[in-house]
Amino acid sequence: MSPTETIGLKDSRNIQIKNRKQSVLDYSKAVSLFLWLLFVANFGLLIFTSTDNLNYSIGELFRTSGFTYLIWTVVTFFSAIITTYATNYTKGFKYRNRFVTLSLAFMFAVMCFVASNHIMLLISSWLLMGFFMAQLIGVDKRWKEAKHAAAYAQKFFLLGTLALAVGVLMPAISIDNYTINGIITSWDRLPNHIILLSSLFVIVAAMIQSAIYPFHRWLLSAMTSPTPASALMHAGFVNGSGILLTLFAILIYVSNTFDILFIIGGLTAILAQFTKLLQVNAKQKLACSTIAQMGFMIMQCGLGFFNAAIVHLILHGFYKAYLFLSVGEGVKQNIPQQNLNIKIKPLQAIVVLGFGALGAYLFMTLTGKGSSLDSSIFLTLIVAITVGQITYNIVKEKSLSLLQKAVWPPVLFVAGIVVYALMYNGVTTVIKDTPMAVVPIPVTVLEMTFGIVFLIGFFIMKLGIYRQAPWLYVKLLNVSQPFKKSVLTFSKSK
Repeated sequence: MSPTETIGLKDSRNIQIKNRKQSVLDYSKAVSLFLWLLFVANFGLLIFTSTDNLNYSIGELFRTSGFTYLIWTVVTFFSAIITTYATNYTKGFKYRNRFVTLSLAFMFAVMCFVASNHIMLLISSWLLMGFFMAQLIGVDKRWKEAKHAAAYAQKFFLLGTLALAVGVLMPAISIDNYTINGIITSWDRLPNHIILLSSLFVIVAAMIQSAIYPFHRWLLSAMTSPTPASALMHAGFVNGSGILLTLFAILIYVSNTFDILFIIGGLTAILAQFTKLLQVNAKQKLACSTIAQMGFMIMQCGLGFFNAAIVHLILHGFYKAYLFLSVGEGVKQNIPQQNLNIKIKPLQAIVVLGFGALGAYLFMTLTGKGSSLDSSIFLTLIVAITVGQITYNIVKEKSLSLLQKAVWPPVLFVAGIVVYALMYNGVTTVIKDTPMAVVPIPVTVLEMTFGIVFLIGFFIMKLGIYRQAPWLYVKLLNVSQPFKKSVLTFSKSK
């Protein structure tokens, strides 16, 4: 072969490679554009359904409502954002098209799940959600740790699908009706043991999906997924339990299993916050944070405020998607420092308590929660703690002047609570047709006792007392470890 022919062959190969890369880029951009258009369409449906009744059904397969359009809008927005980000992030990635296709398929699985009326379609959609997410976790076929993490997560997703299948098939077979609408309107025909067992299985499915203890390790092991996939997972997939529990809110009500949700959610929130403090890896910190937030979301369902859980789902999606997509900018090497003991002066304590009380009052005024002796008191208490914590961080900041320390706390908590109240009232209006979406329950001795335990655990965490108990430190460190084969254990990946 002559030199001229050799050069011509190389040029031809370079052109082929360039064309192949361009086609991959065009595909990713086309999907991104499609998702943005779909988001606009869903947002339009959401706006119209707030002023007009756009509830439809297609035979026994599908049904739509304000809740459906709300979740469709949220999931398409996050998918559009993440896919647009991934267009640049995955340049040169061998499995780029596969990643984009799996993300698109996952989004449609979620949309199908929310709109499902026939329980077989509901179960199939839940199964596909887990399947596509497992494939995203292990999208890099050359990485052995990713393959093991995907297989490990898939086992949990299959277990969750099995739990959901048992939970919905039991009442369906009992009344010989295989639609969600039919089951929801026929609970009075079911024996109590069927109602209780069905509720427990649905709760287990929700716990697995949201990585609630003791089903949390799959999420800690899923850090092998590309950053956009992690963002999609933490902003959308793990929130699926909030959607599931809201769809079956009436089941939780008639089975009176609120206390179970409240306790497992509260325990998870505290444990995950503890373990977050022990992590040195940025993505592991975010994973523990997600588990804690899912605990709070389950806790809200246990208080009877499924609408608040949906608001939490949306806000957590924005927050966690942003953190994952920007985590690379925040990763840097730091010199280990001695943990600072929390000390607060009497005047600072008065300011913290005062602003916490004012925040709780504003929350009660704008949302109506906490104004009566029911489960909403706990949500108001959490708001007071959150405002107090923000105030404490500001008053202890040495770089701020006295005037800034006096101004910033009320500005931040007023803005935050007003935005939350607007979203809370808006979501409540949109999902008004969802049965039992808002069911404040009377405060029980069990809830009050656990509330005290929750507060004690919170202050043990904030004061760093757990560091003085080596056995507790080691236990928390062990419980927050991922599946051993999902970390760097192989000398060479093929």
